[in-house]
Amino acid sequence: MREVYLDYSATTPVKEEVVREMIPYYTEVYGNPSSLYAPGLRAKEGLTNARQQVADLIGANPAEVFFTSCGTEADNWVLEGIADQLKDKGNHIITTKIEHHAIIHTCMYLQKYHGMEITYLDVDEEGFVSPEDLENAITDKTILISIMMVNNEIGTLEPIKELAAVAKKHGVLFHTDAVQAAGNVPIDVKDLGVDFLSMSAHKIYGPKGIGALYKRKGIMMPSFIHGGAQENRKRAGTENTAGIVGFGKAAELARVNLDSHIAHSRELRQYLWDQIQAKIDLVRLNGPKDFDKRHPANLNVSFNYIEGESILLLLDAAGISVSTGSACSSGSLDISHVLAAIQVPMEIINGTVRFTVGDFTTKEDIDYTVDALAKVVDTLRKLSPVTGKEGW
Repeated sequence: MREVYLDYSATTPVKEEVVREMIPYYTEVYGNPSSLYAPGLRAKEGLTNARQQVADLIGANPAEVFFTSCGTEADNWVLEGIADQLKDKGNHIITTKIEHHAIIHTCMYLQKYHGMEITYLDVDEEGFVSPEDLENAITDKTILISIMMVNNEIGTLEPIKELAAVAKKHGVLFHTDAVQAAGNVPIDVKDLGVDFLSMSAHKIYGPKGIGALYKRKGIMMPSFIHGGAQENRKRAGTENTAGIVGFGKAAELARVNLDSHIAHSRELRQYLWDQIQAKIDLVRLNGPKDFDKRHPANLNVSFNYIEGESILLLLDAAGISVSTGSACSSGSLDISHVLAAIQVPMEIINGTVRFTVGDFTTKEDIDYTVDALAKVVDTLRKLSPVTGKEGW
Protein backbone atom coordinates (compact mmCIF):
# COMPACT_ATOMS: atom_id res chain seq x y z
CA MET A 1 0.00 0.00 0.00
CA ARG A 2 1.25 3.46 -0.89
CA GLU A 3 2.06 5.76 2.03
CA VAL A 4 1.43 9.48 1.68
CA TYR A 5 2.29 11.96 4.42
CA LEU A 6 0.38 15.25 4.23
CA ASP A 7 0.76 16.60 7.76
CA TYR A 8 4.05 18.49 7.56
CA SER A 9 2.71 21.21 9.87
CA ALA A 10 2.45 18.62 12.64
CA THR A 11 6.04 17.47 12.17
CA THR A 12 8.53 16.74 9.42
CA PRO A 13 10.86 13.84 8.75
CA VAL A 14 14.49 14.53 9.63
CA LYS A 15 16.53 15.05 6.48
CA GLU A 16 19.48 12.74 5.87
CA GLU A 17 21.93 15.64 5.86
CA VAL A 18 20.71 16.58 9.33
CA VAL A 19 21.05 13.04 10.67
CA ARG A 20 24.60 12.80 9.30
CA GLU A 21 25.50 16.04 11.04
CA MET A 22 24.10 14.81 14.36
CA ILE A 23 25.56 11.29 14.56
CA PRO A 24 29.13 12.27 15.56
CA TYR A 25 27.77 14.17 18.55
CA TYR A 26 26.40 10.92 19.96
CA THR A 27 29.52 8.81 19.44
CA GLU A 28 32.63 10.91 18.82
CA VAL A 29 32.07 14.50 19.94
CA TYR A 30 30.47 13.41 23.19
CA GLY A 31 31.99 15.92 25.61
CA ASN A 32 29.95 18.21 27.84
CA PRO A 33 29.99 21.64 26.16
CA SER A 34 30.51 23.30 29.55
CA SER A 35 33.78 21.42 30.11
CA LEU A 36 37.06 23.21 29.44
CA TYR A 37 39.05 20.23 28.13
CA ALA A 38 39.31 19.26 24.46
CA PRO A 39 36.26 16.95 24.13
CA GLY A 40 34.07 19.60 25.73
CA LEU A 41 35.48 22.38 23.57
CA ARG A 42 34.79 20.36 20.42
CA ALA A 43 31.18 19.96 21.52
CA LYS A 44 31.02 23.68 22.31
CA GLU A 45 32.20 24.43 18.78
CA GLY A 46 29.21 22.51 17.44
CA LEU A 47 26.84 24.62 19.55
CA THR A 48 28.47 27.85 18.42
CA ASN A 49 28.16 26.89 14.77
CA ALA A 50 24.52 25.85 15.17
CA ARG A 51 23.65 29.09 16.96
CA GLN A 52 25.03 31.01 13.99
CA GLN A 53 23.05 28.86 11.53
CA VAL A 54 19.78 29.39 13.40
CA ALA A 55 20.49 33.12 13.73
CA ASP A 56 21.17 33.36 9.98
CA LEU A 57 17.75 31.84 9.21
CA ILE A 58 15.98 34.76 10.88
CA GLY A 59 18.48 37.59 10.40
CA ALA A 60 19.53 37.70 14.06
CA ASN A 61 22.80 38.00 15.93
CA PRO A 62 23.84 34.59 17.35
CA ALA A 63 24.05 36.13 20.83
CA GLU A 64 20.29 36.72 20.57
CA VAL A 65 19.47 33.02 20.06
CA PHE A 66 18.78 30.81 23.08
CA PHE A 67 18.15 27.10 22.66
CA THR A 68 15.14 25.52 24.37
CA SER A 69 13.54 22.08 24.39
CA CYS A 70 10.80 23.14 21.94
CA GLY A 71 8.69 26.02 20.66
CA THR A 72 6.25 25.61 23.54
CA GLU A 73 9.00 26.21 26.07
CA ALA A 74 10.11 29.32 24.18
CA ASP A 75 6.54 30.64 24.25
CA ASN A 76 6.18 29.92 27.96
CA TRP A 77 9.52 31.55 28.73
CA VAL A 78 8.52 34.83 27.09
CA LEU A 79 5.05 35.09 28.61
CA GLU A 80 5.99 34.02 32.13
CA GLY A 81 9.35 35.80 32.05
CA ILE A 82 7.99 39.18 30.98
CA ALA A 83 5.01 38.88 33.33
CA ASP A 84 7.53 38.52 36.15
CA GLN A 85 10.09 41.02 34.87
CA LEU A 86 7.58 43.84 34.30
CA LYS A 87 5.06 43.11 37.05
CA ASP A 88 5.71 46.52 38.61
CA LYS A 89 4.90 48.25 35.31
CA GLY A 90 1.66 46.48 34.44
CA ASN A 91 -0.34 43.27 34.34
CA HIS A 92 -1.91 43.31 30.87
CA ILE A 93 -1.03 40.97 27.98
CA ILE A 94 -2.62 41.07 24.53
CA THR A 95 -2.88 38.01 22.29
CA THR A 96 -5.46 36.60 19.85
CA LYS A 97 -8.23 34.05 19.83
CA ILE A 98 -6.40 31.86 17.28
CA GLU A 99 -3.05 31.37 18.99
CA HIS A 100 -1.48 27.98 19.57
CA HIS A 101 -2.38 26.48 22.94
CA ALA A 102 1.21 27.06 24.05
CA ILE A 103 0.23 30.73 24.20
CA ILE A 104 -3.45 30.52 25.16
CA HIS A 105 -3.00 28.04 27.99
CA THR A 106 -0.03 29.97 29.37
CA CYS A 107 -2.13 33.14 29.34
CA MET A 108 -4.89 31.30 31.19
CA TYR A 109 -2.35 30.15 33.77
CA LEU A 110 -1.00 33.68 34.24
CA GLN A 111 -4.53 35.03 34.59
CA LYS A 112 -5.58 32.42 37.15
CA TYR A 113 -2.48 32.25 39.30
CA HIS A 114 -0.68 35.57 38.79
CA GLY A 115 -3.51 38.05 38.36
CA MET A 116 -2.66 38.97 34.78
CA GLU A 117 -5.32 40.59 32.60
CA ILE A 118 -5.50 39.02 29.15
CA THR A 119 -7.10 40.49 26.04
CA TYR A 120 -7.86 38.00 23.26
CA LEU A 121 -8.23 39.91 19.99
CA ASP A 122 -10.83 38.89 17.44
CA VAL A 123 -9.78 38.05 13.89
CA ASP A 124 -11.63 38.42 10.61
CA GLU A 125 -13.14 35.52 8.64
CA GLU A 126 -9.74 34.69 7.12
CA GLY A 127 -7.92 34.81 10.45
CA PHE A 128 -6.23 38.21 10.13
CA VAL A 129 -5.57 40.47 13.11
CA SER A 130 -6.31 44.16 12.61
CA PRO A 131 -3.54 46.61 13.62
CA GLU A 132 -6.30 49.07 14.52
CA ASP A 133 -7.92 46.55 16.89
CA LEU A 134 -4.53 45.93 18.46
CA GLU A 135 -3.90 49.63 19.03
CA ASN A 136 -7.33 50.09 20.57
CA ALA A 137 -6.65 47.25 23.03
CA ILE A 138 -3.41 48.70 24.42
CA THR A 139 -3.62 50.33 27.86
CA ASP A 140 -1.08 51.92 30.17
CA LYS A 141 -0.82 48.51 31.89
CA THR A 142 0.03 46.55 28.72
CA ILE A 143 3.48 44.94 29.01
CA LEU A 144 3.48 42.34 26.22
CA ILE A 145 1.77 41.54 22.93
CA SER A 146 2.03 37.99 21.55
CA ILE A 147 0.68 37.27 18.06
CA MET A 148 1.67 34.26 15.96
CA MET A 149 3.30 34.79 12.57
CA VAL A 150 1.52 31.92 10.81
CA ASN A 151 -1.53 30.12 12.14
CA ASN A 152 -0.95 26.40 12.55
CA GLU A 153 -4.46 25.37 11.45
CA ILE A 154 -5.56 27.71 8.66
CA GLY A 155 -2.16 29.03 7.57
CA THR A 156 -2.94 32.76 7.90
CA LEU A 157 0.21 34.86 7.54
CA GLU A 158 -0.30 37.73 9.97
CA PRO A 159 0.90 41.32 9.26
CA ILE A 160 3.57 41.04 11.94
CA LYS A 161 5.62 44.04 10.82
CA GLU A 162 2.60 46.34 11.08
CA LEU A 163 1.51 44.83 14.39
CA ALA A 164 5.01 45.11 15.87
CA ALA A 165 5.12 48.75 14.78
CA VAL A 166 1.95 49.43 16.78
CA ALA A 167 3.55 47.82 19.83
CA LYS A 168 6.73 49.85 19.41
CA LYS A 169 4.73 53.07 19.06
CA HIS A 170 3.28 52.45 22.53
CA GLY A 171 6.49 51.12 24.10
CA VAL A 172 5.15 47.58 24.47
CA LEU A 173 7.26 44.45 23.94
CA PHE A 174 6.21 42.23 21.03
CA HIS A 175 6.55 38.44 20.71
CA THR A 176 5.66 36.26 17.75
CA ASP A 177 5.30 32.48 17.72
CA ALA A 178 7.04 31.65 14.43
CA VAL A 179 7.06 27.87 14.84
CA GLN A 180 5.05 27.42 11.62
CA ALA A 181 6.76 30.32 9.84
CA ALA A 182 10.48 29.69 10.25
CA GLY A 183 11.83 27.87 7.22
CA ASN A 184 8.54 28.32 5.35
CA VAL A 185 8.45 32.10 4.82
CA PRO A 186 11.25 34.70 4.75
CA ILE A 187 12.01 36.11 8.21
CA ASP A 188 14.21 39.07 9.17
CA VAL A 189 13.67 39.91 12.83
CA LYS A 190 15.27 43.34 12.45
CA ASP A 191 12.97 44.28 9.57
CA LEU A 192 9.92 42.87 11.38
CA GLY A 193 10.74 44.81 14.53
CA VAL A 194 9.88 41.98 16.93
CA ASP A 195 11.44 41.65 20.38
CA PHE A 196 10.98 37.89 20.74
CA LEU A 197 10.43 35.02 18.29
CA SER A 198 9.90 31.30 18.95
CA MET A 199 11.04 28.44 16.68
CA SER A 200 11.10 24.64 16.63
CA ALA A 201 13.46 22.31 14.76
CA HIS A 202 11.02 19.52 14.01
CA LYS A 203 8.92 21.77 11.77
CA ILE A 204 11.88 22.32 9.39
CA TYR A 205 13.16 18.75 8.88
CA GLY A 206 15.19 18.78 12.08
CA PRO A 207 14.98 16.65 15.24
CA LYS A 208 12.24 16.77 17.86
CA GLY A 209 12.96 18.03 21.35
CA ILE A 210 14.85 21.18 20.38
CA GLY A 211 13.66 24.73 19.82
CA ALA A 212 14.95 28.27 20.11
CA LEU A 213 13.98 31.70 21.34
CA TYR A 214 15.16 34.90 19.72
CA LYS A 215 15.46 37.66 22.31
CA ARG A 216 16.43 41.09 21.03
CA LYS A 217 19.69 42.34 22.50
CA GLY A 218 19.20 44.64 25.48
CA ILE A 219 15.93 43.19 26.76
CA MET A 220 16.06 41.97 30.34
CA MET A 221 14.26 38.72 31.13
CA PRO A 222 14.72 36.24 33.99
CA SER A 223 15.96 32.70 33.55
CA PHE A 224 13.29 30.10 32.88
CA ILE A 225 15.23 27.09 34.20
CA HIS A 226 17.62 27.65 37.10
CA GLY A 227 20.87 25.82 37.78
CA GLY A 228 24.06 26.09 35.76
CA ALA A 229 25.40 28.81 33.50
CA GLN A 230 24.31 27.38 30.16
CA GLU A 231 22.77 29.59 27.45
CA ASN A 232 24.46 32.71 28.82
CA ARG A 233 23.02 31.98 32.27
CA LYS A 234 19.47 32.16 30.92
CA ARG A 235 18.54 28.47 30.62
CA ALA A 236 20.28 25.98 32.88
CA GLY A 237 20.84 22.32 32.04
CA THR A 238 23.30 20.36 29.97
CA GLU A 239 22.69 21.17 26.33
CA ASN A 240 21.14 18.70 23.91
CA THR A 241 24.24 18.97 21.75
CA ALA A 242 23.24 16.58 18.97
CA GLY A 243 19.76 18.11 18.79
CA ILE A 244 21.15 21.63 18.63
CA VAL A 245 23.60 20.66 15.90
CA GLY A 246 20.73 19.05 13.99
CA PHE A 247 18.65 22.18 14.40
CA GLY A 248 21.53 24.23 13.05
CA LYS A 249 21.91 22.06 9.97
CA ALA A 250 18.16 22.06 9.35
CA ALA A 251 18.15 25.86 9.64
CA GLU A 252 21.00 26.13 7.16
CA LEU A 253 19.22 23.90 4.65
CA ALA A 254 15.99 25.83 5.14
CA ARG A 255 17.74 29.14 4.49
CA VAL A 256 19.63 27.95 1.41
CA ASN A 257 16.63 26.17 -0.11
CA LEU A 258 13.90 28.59 1.00
CA ASP A 259 12.89 29.82 -2.46
CA SER A 260 12.71 26.35 -4.00
CA HIS A 261 10.92 24.99 -0.93
CA ILE A 262 8.26 27.70 -1.14
CA ALA A 263 7.81 27.23 -4.89
CA HIS A 264 7.45 23.44 -4.54
CA SER A 265 4.98 23.77 -1.66
CA ARG A 266 2.84 26.35 -3.44
CA GLU A 267 2.70 24.34 -6.66
CA LEU A 268 1.57 21.15 -4.92
CA ARG A 269 -0.82 22.96 -2.57
CA GLN A 270 -2.50 24.61 -5.57
CA TYR A 271 -2.62 21.29 -7.43
CA LEU A 272 -4.21 19.63 -4.40
CA TRP A 273 -6.87 22.34 -4.11
CA ASP A 274 -7.61 22.24 -7.84
CA GLN A 275 -8.05 18.46 -7.75
CA ILE A 276 -10.28 18.56 -4.67
CA GLN A 277 -12.55 21.15 -6.28
CA ALA A 278 -12.68 19.17 -9.52
CA LYS A 279 -13.60 15.84 -7.92
CA ILE A 280 -15.54 16.69 -4.75
CA ASP A 281 -18.49 19.03 -4.35
CA LEU A 282 -19.61 21.00 -1.30
CA VAL A 283 -16.17 21.93 0.00
CA ARG A 284 -15.13 25.11 1.81
CA LEU A 285 -11.64 26.62 1.96
CA ASN A 286 -10.83 27.99 5.42
CA GLY A 287 -8.34 30.79 5.88
CA PRO A 288 -7.05 33.32 3.33
CA LYS A 289 -8.45 32.94 -0.18
CA ASP A 290 -5.35 34.70 -1.49
CA PHE A 291 -2.80 31.88 -1.31
CA ASP A 292 0.07 34.38 -1.14
CA LYS A 293 -1.20 35.39 2.30
CA ARG A 294 -1.06 31.94 3.87
CA HIS A 295 1.53 29.28 4.70
CA PRO A 296 2.77 27.98 1.32
CA ALA A 297 1.97 24.36 2.18
CA ASN A 298 -1.30 24.76 4.07
CA LEU A 299 -4.76 23.79 2.84
CA ASN A 300 -7.61 23.69 5.36
CA VAL A 301 -10.87 22.35 3.92
CA SER A 302 -14.33 21.64 5.36
CA PHE A 303 -16.47 18.91 3.78
CA ASN A 304 -20.20 19.27 4.17
CA TYR A 305 -22.31 16.57 5.92
CA ILE A 306 -19.42 14.48 7.38
CA GLU A 307 -16.94 14.35 10.26
CA GLY A 308 -13.27 15.19 9.77
CA GLU A 309 -12.18 12.41 12.13
CA SER A 310 -13.99 9.85 9.97
CA ILE A 311 -12.19 11.18 6.91
CA LEU A 312 -8.87 11.02 8.76
CA LEU A 313 -9.35 7.41 9.87
CA LEU A 314 -10.47 6.15 6.46
CA LEU A 315 -7.60 7.95 4.73
CA ASP A 316 -5.22 6.46 7.26
CA ALA A 317 -6.51 3.01 6.29
CA ALA A 318 -5.47 3.91 2.74
CA GLY A 319 -1.99 4.92 3.92
CA ILE A 320 -2.63 8.67 3.86
CA SER A 321 -1.80 10.87 6.85
CA VAL A 322 -3.68 14.15 7.31
CA SER A 323 -4.92 16.15 10.30
CA THR A 324 -8.19 17.52 11.62
CA GLY A 325 -6.31 20.51 13.03
CA SER A 326 -3.40 20.99 15.38
CA ALA A 327 -1.65 17.77 16.35
CA CYS A 328 -1.37 19.17 19.87
CA SER A 329 -5.17 19.14 20.15
CA SER A 330 -5.98 15.84 18.45
CA GLY A 331 -6.85 14.17 21.75
CA SER A 332 -9.56 16.72 22.47
CA LEU A 333 -13.22 16.45 21.53
CA ASP A 334 -13.64 20.24 21.61
CA ILE A 335 -14.21 22.06 18.35
CA SER A 336 -11.28 23.98 16.90
CA HIS A 337 -10.97 27.35 18.60
CA VAL A 338 -9.40 28.68 15.41
CA LEU A 339 -12.30 27.65 13.15
CA ALA A 340 -14.76 29.00 15.71
CA ALA A 341 -12.91 32.32 15.79
CA ILE A 342 -13.17 32.73 12.00
CA GLN A 343 -16.85 31.80 12.21
CA VAL A 344 -16.89 28.59 10.21
CA PRO A 345 -20.57 27.48 10.40
CA MET A 346 -21.13 25.09 13.30
CA GLU A 347 -22.83 22.51 11.08
CA ILE A 348 -19.64 21.98 9.08
CA ILE A 349 -16.89 22.89 11.53
CA ASN A 350 -16.30 19.25 12.48
CA GLY A 351 -15.99 18.19 8.86
CA THR A 352 -12.62 19.90 8.52
CA VAL A 353 -9.31 18.44 7.39
CA ARG A 354 -5.91 20.14 7.29
CA PHE A 355 -3.55 19.08 4.51
CA THR A 356 0.06 20.28 4.50
CA VAL A 357 2.49 19.28 1.76
CA GLY A 358 6.27 19.16 2.10
CA ASP A 359 9.59 18.68 0.38
CA PHE A 360 8.99 14.97 -0.20
CA THR A 361 5.45 15.31 -1.56
CA THR A 362 4.91 14.50 -5.25
CA LYS A 363 2.07 15.05 -7.70
CA GLU A 364 1.55 11.29 -7.70
CA ASP A 365 0.95 11.53 -3.94
CA ILE A 366 -1.67 14.21 -4.54
CA ASP A 367 -3.41 12.18 -7.24
CA TYR A 368 -3.52 9.11 -5.01
CA THR A 369 -4.81 11.19 -2.09
CA VAL A 370 -7.60 12.95 -3.97
CA ASP A 371 -8.80 9.72 -5.57
CA ALA A 372 -8.98 8.10 -2.14
CA LEU A 373 -10.50 11.22 -0.61
CA ALA A 374 -13.28 11.37 -3.19
CA LYS A 375 -14.23 7.77 -2.42
CA VAL A 376 -14.12 8.38 1.33
CA VAL A 377 -16.28 11.50 1.11
CA ASP A 378 -18.80 9.74 -1.12
CA THR A 379 -19.01 6.76 1.25
CA LEU A 380 -19.42 8.92 4.35
CA ARG A 381 -22.04 11.17 2.75
CA LYS A 382 -24.11 8.14 1.80
CA LEU A 383 -24.08 7.18 5.47
CA SER A 384 -24.79 10.70 6.72
CA PRO A 385 -28.30 11.30 8.11
CA VAL A 386 -28.22 14.93 6.89
CA THR A 387 -27.16 14.30 3.28
CA GLY A 388 -29.53 15.94 0.89
CA LYS A 389 -30.03 19.13 2.83
CA GLU A 390 -29.14 22.35 1.11
CA GLY A 391 -25.43 23.17 1.28
CA TRP A 392 -23.94 26.54 2.00
